[in-house]
Amino acid sequence: MGQLGAIQGFLEQASAFVWGPVLLILIVGTGVYLTLRLGFLQFKTLPYALKLVFKPGKTQKKEKGDISHYEALTTALAATIGTGNIAGVATAVILGGPGAIFWMWITAVFGMATKYAEAILAVKYRITDRNGKMSGGPMYYLERGLKQKWLGVLFAIFGAIAAFGIGNMVQSNTVSDVMESTFNVNPWITGILLTVFAALVLIGGIKGIGRVTAFFVPIMAIFYVLGALIIIFLNFEAVPAAFGLIFSDAFTGSAVGGGILGTVIRFGVARGVFSNEAGLGSAPIAAAAARTDYPGRQALVSMTQVFIDTIIVCSMTGLTIVMAGLYGNEGVDGADLTTTSFQYFLGDTGMYIVTIGVIFFAFSTIVGWSYYGEKCFGYLTGDRGITMYKALFVIFVLVGSVAQLDTVWLFADVMNGLMAVPNLIGLLLLSGVVASETNKFLNVAREERLQERRAKSTS
Repeated sequence: MGQLGAIQGFLEQASAFVWGPVLLILIVGTGVYLTLRLGFLQFKTLPYALKLVFKPGKTQKKEKGDISHYEALTTALAATIGTGNIAGVATAVILGGPGAIFWMWITAVFGMATKYAEAILAVKYRITDRNGKMSGGPMYYLERGLKQKWLGVLFAIFGAIAAFGIGNMVQSNTVSDVMESTFNVNPWITGILLTVFAALVLIGGIKGIGRVTAFFVPIMAIFYVLGALIIIFLNFEAVPAAFGLIFSDAFTGSAVGGGILGTVIRFGVARGVFSNEAGLGSAPIAAAAARTDYPGRQALVSMTQVFIDTIIVCSMTGLTIVMAGLYGNEGVDGADLTTTSFQYFLGDTGMYIVTIGVIFFAFSTIVGWSYYGEKCFGYLTGDRGITMYKALFVIFVLVGSVAQLDTVWLFADVMNGLMAVPNLIGLLLLSGVVASETNKFLNVAREERLQERRAKSTS
């Protein structure tokens, strides 16, 4: 036990260091730099990007790729809209105060530029593997764009391991906990059901995952967001005060004088990154599989992921928590705070909304991260042993449901943070390529819009 305790203590210190101020500044700083380099692209093109999600155009089916723009987006959203949107936001408010939500928004605004850059490089440097499927992501643009294969290998190692923790066991354990506490379901039953469903989805590969997430993700997100919107509209008089508290707590003079402001910013930024994963390099793996004619087109679609995940879904959680005002109560933390906040307004109905949201969000994360881990492992092995990796991944869904594996989770958490380092190096050093591809596509997009206007005027 002493040895295990020492290992866990070391991993706790390693996790605190990896996810400390240096990495968080690097992640946000990269987003700020890319925003400036791209001329505030995310502000100018967001409406057009959202249009591309739902109206991709008639030519997309003819382009190279395995799944549509929309399916690539929902696969990435499946991986990012997870327990962080429920428990992560609550933790940010508990540790950093209501002002942490403001800093989550700031992280998301600049994270949109980061996510855009990741996707544009993923599509540009993707390859067709021996099975005729698209493979891409940081490992490929680090190798083929930056000419630094060793960085690609490091990213793939970190990603293949992290998938078992943040994208698997943490999620299945959370589901088994809420099923037991809310419905008194034995963790073994939850684990077996999750394992079976995960296996059924993963058998279909990226096309199967894309089809499932295209159907599944909108339903789960709309269900949860509608629950929060009902609370907001029924208690609309409390909304201005909640926004006021979020903004004032983010910049209060007392916070600056007391040294608290740094804590508010740290936890807001950290939970924002955990939520939308901008800079970690996970989502571009899904973007690389999209059918698209220009890297910039898919990159704009991928950019909307951060907007949906943090600006919409996380904001719903944050507003509800601040309006309820229960974040100062002792013994209430994480998902429990979100549950009690929803209960405060809607009674047991609120509890069920959060519980069902946790189940759906966590399962979708398992599905999305299975693909990320598989692609990282395939990069390292030349696609050998993929079936074994998938089988092991499915088994660990069950393990996570029934076991307490704090040490394993901490190790995976460290790997998750380390993924960002080689990815951010690639984004910064390849920012010239990002800018060039962006200009190329924006010229095409302008011409397309002109042609649309001419067609409308003559019809």
